[in-house]
Amino acid sequence: MTADVIRTFIAIDLPPGVLDALGQVSYQLQEKLPDSSVRWVNSQKMHLTLKFLGDISKENIGMVEKILHSEAAKHQAMEIGIGGIGAFPKMRHPRVIWIGIEAPAELFDLRRGIEDGVARMGYNYDKYDFTPHLTLGRISRKASAREVRTVGNVLHEFQVGFIGVARIGAVHLYRSDLCPEGAKYTCLYSAALMDQDSQVVG
Repeated sequence: MTADVIRTFIAIDLPPGVLDALGQVSYQLQEKLPDSSVRWVNSQKMHLTLKFLGDISKENIGMVEKILHSEAAKHQAMEIGIGGIGAFPKMRHPRVIWIGIEAPAELFDLRRGIEDGVARMGYNYDKYDFTPHLTLGRISRKASAREVRTVGNVLHEFQVGFIGVARIGAVHLYRSDLCPEGAKYTCLYSAALMDQDSQVVG
């Protein structure tokens, strides 16, 4: 990657209390899966990704910021519910372990507006429908078929109830730097959603 290109994504942050609760769930799972078959996500770095942009030239950052500002201004602050556990592509044969999110239609509208905006810049639409989730861990590429089955069996028996509610008041553009100790995230820009209390009634 050249100095003029940075790796970026658009995401929503979660409150500290929710992150702590996610960390507890992750710890409980790690105790049941102590081998190296899963690469666990640092709970304090978890976020809800709306759009992964990948490599982007620094000169295009300003255009992305304008898109976020424009789209955020069209949508009210909202709440999402967090809880339940699942896996892609399925529980018995997992590749990605996740915690579920119950989101209002407003979140899907916000994401679609952002995706439409960056598509005009030349970024492809995602191949899969947007499924809001928080990634707890990813199965290692080195994991054997037996290890994958073991993870699937543990997930099938593992219960996660309702974790909490997160109020979403802004959307963020993050820079992602891949380091030996894991990805380092730096917020480049934040766009606030509409506050219901500040709406003008006309």
